[in-house]
Amino acid sequence: MAERTELMLSIDCGTQSVRALLFDLDGELVARTQRPLNDYRVPQPGWLEHDGDAFWQAGADCCQMLWQQDPRWRRAVRGVAVTTQRGSIMPVDQQGHCLHPALIWLDQRRATQLPSLSLRWRLLFNAIGATDAIRYLQQEAEVNWLAQHEGALHRAAYKYLLVSGLFNQRLTGRFADSLGSMVAYLPFDYRKHQWAGASDWKWQALAVRPDQLPELLPVGSVMGAVSAAAAAATGIPAGTPVIAAAADKACEILGSGALLPTIGALSYGTTATVNVTLARYLEATPLMPAYPAAIPGSYSTEVQIFRGYWMVNWFKEQFGHPERASAESLGVSPEALFDEMIADIPSGSMGLMLQPYWSPGVRQPGPNAKGAVIGFGDVHTRAHLYRAILEGLAYALREGAERIEKRGRLKLTELRVSGGGSQSDAAMQLTADVFNLPTARPHTHETSGLGAAIDCAVGLGLHPDFKTAVARMTRIGSLFEPTPGNVAIYEALYQRVYKPMYSRLSPLYSEIQKITGYPRRD
Repeated sequence: MAERTELMLSIDCGTQSVRALLFDLDGELVARTQRPLNDYRVPQPGWLEHDGDAFWQAGADCCQMLWQQDPRWRRAVRGVAVTTQRGSIMPVDQQGHCLHPALIWLDQRRATQLPSLSLRWRLLFNAIGATDAIRYLQQEAEVNWLAQHEGALHRAAYKYLLVSGLFNQRLTGRFADSLGSMVAYLPFDYRKHQWAGASDWKWQALAVRPDQLPELLPVGSVMGAVSAAAAAATGIPAGTPVIAAAADKACEILGSGALLPTIGALSYGTTATVNVTLARYLEATPLMPAYPAAIPGSYSTEVQIFRGYWMVNWFKEQFGHPERASAESLGVSPEALFDEMIADIPSGSMGLMLQPYWSPGVRQPGPNAKGAVIGFGDVHTRAHLYRAILEGLAYALREGAERIEKRGRLKLTELRVSGGGSQSDAAMQLTADVFNLPTARPHTHETSGLGAAIDCAVGLGLHPDFKTAVARMTRIGSLFEPTPGNVAIYEALYQRVYKPMYSRLSPLYSEIQKITGYPRRD
């Protein structure tokens, strides 16, 4: 193999693993190393935390494994960019040492003693019907839980960092993060892409001081250089520039090349999402912000299906024992065998319909929402249930896409799908059929790492601008066209069954909550 002379290193810390990825200027994945994250802690049911230092150590180990494969790659690295899971947060001291495990975005602990808002703000939120939404945000905010239960630690915290901020601090020694990574319950102004102004209500709602937040830098800017300590830990040459990238979902969108407002970017990850990249701020759901995109000055208007493709893992754990056993002996993934299992299951799963509302929401779908499966008959098997899961997620994402189209006066003409679930041909084809749109899988499944590499290449001037970088570094790997017969079945099921499901079942969800206390209301 010819020696590569210009490589970008992406460090991608997702929910399930950490990866170190080397990309060249054509967007080719030159090398990849990975460490699974299987050491999460569950101190109580519903809680989820992780040692922040262990996140960093896993990333450093992945980098060292790259140089063991080929020492020449180390000399070819021109810059480093970090992309990570969103919303996971931890307090650190002045040296960057973690004072408490990272509270992971899936963590379900809730604050009950909430900061008080001024009368002016309370009256305003009550007038616009936003009181429940603000209370929900306050309950979800990790800083509020820590202020309530770990008061001394909370007050002593020098900074609160996201996982991205932790990696960037460890690499450069600077308490700084990319504004493209700011997806969290923190006082961030999503419209202006900066920390909220002094008079913003978020400072009253969230128990955090301005001095406890890191410096924010624009996407594509130089955050600093790899320090001697970081070089010793990772093997990355000291002095290598560290470039601001963005959160993993934003980088996935960039890495899939979905930058036009006519392209819907789907992510089939632990949280399934549909996004559209816009130059203007647009909330798909009122009071639910549009997040920063992985290109400067742009927004990712997003609808989430919380715990989306988590459902596939749930199925694997609960019903996939034969495939798990066979996959190990065959050297393939269980998901590949699931695809084979549903090959003969017709579109629509013989009327088995699933609505993937596994967690309640404040506005969409609602505070008492639960998942539902209807239409069971004696014909149905595990295979029908698995296909119904995939179809239900596609229906939910289509519903989200239609909400974006309506509020933004947009019309999607094609889809790009990233995330682990995009590797399933069955999922890709049924997505094309449910949406009735051409649906493309990018040339690499490492789209979040590729997006970070694009930010790195543009930030270093190796490509003159994002348009040039995207044209050269992204492309379609596989294209799935809608099948007319399947489209007709899905259209009927979506309009006549899926869309009415929630409103008709919602009263029953409320009764379930009253009787069982689940989902819990704090």
